[in-house]
Formats: sequence, structure tokens, C-alpha cells
Amino acid sequence: MSSGSSARAVVAALGANLAIAASKLVAFGFSGSSSMLAEGIHSVADSGNQVLLLIGGRKSEREPTEEHPFGYGRERYVSGFLVAVVLFSVGGLFALYEGYQKIKSPHPLENLAWPLGVLGFALVAESFSFRTAISAARQLRGRQSWVGFIRHAKAPELPVVLLEDFGALIGLLFALIGVVLTAVTHSGVWDGVATLAIGFLLAGAAVILGIETKSLLLGEGASEQQVRRICAALVDGDVVTSVIHMRTLHLGPDELLVAAKIGVEHDDTAEQVARAIDAAEARVRAAVPIATVIYLEPDIRRTVEKTPAEPAPDDAGTPQTP
Repeated sequence: MSSGSSARAVVAALGANLAIAASKLVAFGFSGSSSMLAEGIHSVADSGNQVLLLIGGRKSEREPTEEHPFGYGRERYVSGFLVAVVLFSVGGLFALYEGYQKIKSPHPLENLAWPLGVLGFALVAESFSFRTAISAARQLRGRQSWVGFIRHAKAPELPVVLLEDFGALIGLLFALIGVVLTAVTHSGVWDGVATLAIGFLLAGAAVILGIETKSLLLGEGASEQQVRRICAALVDGDVVTSVIHMRTLHLGPDELLVAAKIGVEHDDTAEQVARAIDAAEARVRAAVPIATVIYLEPDIRRTVEKTPAEPAPDDAGTPQTP
């Protein structure tokens, strides 16, 4: 993966989720808690999601081919979208089904020490993973809010891990509340209610991820700040006098395509224009390093001279005179 911080966050989340999934499923086997089962399946789904992100990151590094001349950078977006599908179907829908069944046919829990101990361990492990993701995201977030970062981040790995870990922590609190209320009231209905809450939480996180990764798959342009830098870098005030129009597109999180029509003077020679284009490309790459693919088309900016407005014709069709 191109981003080392993203890779570390994904690997940390994978290790935590594998350990947590095993402990939750063991706790379910000893206690029969449906919320523990839902949380166990949730952690299994999260582990699969992290594997998908790592595979997508590795595939995105393949060299361009004739069939895919712009490379495979969007593999990371595909992996992010698959994560949303897995999180919704495997995690959310399963938890909703288990919660409904538990409310329909409640039964008391056994060996409460197991789910309580596992939930405590899971909270510590998920907090470690969440802290790692936050630390990695701070390097890229800048002055954006966390909501803004998740909405506008071009690399899908960190938003996915942040949402998964945050959802996991909230889900663990739901499970803890459900287990405690079940133990106090001796009614398994509360365990089922907690499981339903976990299901709705996972489904909501999956919908958010699906919307954001869909936008990336459709193709997003450079940020406003990057557009300003590119425009400023293109114009040298000598040969390149203006940017007539420009389009940008993310080929991947760290690859930006720039296509622009630049204004030159009508008496510039072909050699001058060619050298100016080479220099402009170098300036753009220095200003925005992820601008890896640049296409510049020189053109003469045409200005339409304004002419004095003619007097409007009268009813007979002849111009009116003042």
C-alpha cells in the first residue's frame, strides 16, 4: 500500500479483530448470549474487511497495462466498497436476525463471567486499534473535522478502519448493557434488544461507507486547494498566460490526472510552447506531487471585442434615434 500509516492502521485493526472474534465466540459458547454471537460475527466480518483492504492495496500497485493504461489505483476503492457490502450483509443483517430471534424466544444467560470478561478485553483491544487509526489519520486530516475527513478522504482505508473501530466500541457498550440488564432482570429480552441495536449500528456504518466509496468509484476531482495550486503552477506569465479550462480526476488515492487547456500568445513558436509545457508540468508536479498524469493543450485565448449597442428598432423595423 502506498500509505504506510494506512497500512499500519489496517494491520493493527486486523490483529485486534482476530483476537476479539475468537474471545467473543468462546464467550458465546459458554454463555449463550446472542449479543456476544452478533459481536463475534461482527469481529469476523471486520477481520475479513481488513484482509480485503490489504489485498486491494497490494493490487493497486500493479503496473499499467494496455487494457488498463492508467493503472489499478482504483482497486483500493473497490475494496472499500466491498467492505461496506460485507459489513452490512454479514455483520448488520445477521445481528438484526439474531436480535429478533432472541426477543421472540428469550432465555437467560449462563456463565456471565465469560461475556463480561471478554467484553472488557475487547474494549481494551478495540481502543488500541482505534487509537492507532486516529494517530494515522491525524497526519492527513489537517484542519478538517473528523466528519469532513471521512467524507472527503481519497484513501478509503483510514475512514473504513475509523468507522469500524468506532462502531465496534459502541457495539461493545451495547452488548455490555444488554448482558448486565439480562443478569439483573433475568430476562433474555434485553440481550436481544442489545443485539438489535448492534445490527442497526453496523447497518448504518455500512451505508455511510457505501455512499462515500461509491463517490470515489464514480470519480472525484482534486480538492479546491489543489486546483488553486495547479492553476498557479501552470501559468508562468511569459509563454503560458492563463488557464482556459481544466479537469482533474483521481485515478487512485495517490494518483491525480490533470487535463488543461492553457493560453499562449499567437506569435509564440512551437519550440517555445513545447518548452513551456515541459516546464509547466514540472511546476505542477512540484506543487501537487500526486499529479502523476498531466495533459496540456496549448491554445490562443480568444477575446470577443465589445461593440457599442445598436439602438433597438421601432415597430416599423427601423432603428430608433435618440
